[in-house]
Amino acid sequence: MEIGFRRYKDVYIVDVQGDMDLYNAHELKDVINKLLDKNITKIVINLESVDYIDSSGVGALIHIFTSVKRNGYKLRITNVHGSVAKVIKLTKLMGYFPIVEDVKTALQELSA
Repeated sequence: MEIGFRRYKDVYIVDVQGDMDLYNAHELKDVINKLLDKNITKIVINLESVDYIDSSGVGALIHIFTSVKRNGYKLRITNVHGSVAKVIKLTKLMGYFPIVEDVKTALQELSA
């Protein structure tokens, strides 16, 4: 899994590429925790280039969302598709996570 960053005004966009599984899901948690430690209050996780997620990846997203929410910060998860969407639907977490269609929509919501 590779993780890249972009910034739009005060919103940090975290681009995830590759599989989110047992072997690397912790990397995303670590990256988001570092952003939270720096008081980054608006984060977008872009899953456009993620084609596979397992329970560890879902667990990482739950941990991230809980941490962001606990701090009173804002998060959007974008571009959930294919088998990733299927896993999130099967675990009944589609309504739990703040999922939006794309990065543009996320930026509009977080900038409002």
